[in-house]
Amino acid sequence: MNDEVRDSLIPYDEIVQDALRAVVGRVLRQIEGHESLPGEHHFYITFKTQAPGVAIPGHLIAKFPDEMTIVLQNRFWDLAVEDDHFSVGLSFNQTPTMLTIPYAAITAFVDPSVDFGLQFQVSDEAEEPEPHDEAHNDRPEVASEDGSNVVTVDFGKKK
Repeated sequence: MNDEVRDSLIPYDEIVQDALRAVVGRVLRQIEGHESLPGEHHFYITFKTQAPGVAIPGHLIAKFPDEMTIVLQNRFWDLAVEDDHFSVGLSFNQTPTMLTIPYAAITAFVDPSVDFGLQFQVSDEAEEPEPHDEAHNDRPEVASEDGSNVVTVDFGKKK
């Protein structure tokens, strides 16, 4: 067997990333039309704030110039799930806000209540992300789990 890594003419990493992002869409579609999640479920969704197609207010981009984490649990509204993005209403410091987030902008999706998580690469990641605070979109603090079921996809592209 040859230990040499070959360049693939088939973009397996992109295909797998797209398939796993579709999981996020399917999960969100399960709760579309509701304003809270069932049981103890809650989602942490981290995304690139300046990725193409992201629509969030300027003050949030100023506070989170690279990445932002939102929480979907008890208080959200108007969740609309499309094939390539979702939009949702959340409150930030008592101010109602609509966000539109393409799945391609998502870097992590976690449901700590069942130890499930996905991590993604975003194509423009040339630099290490700047440290940032969580958005704290008017959600109660929740203890995080150990992430034992986190799926990370990293095919290590050649440069």
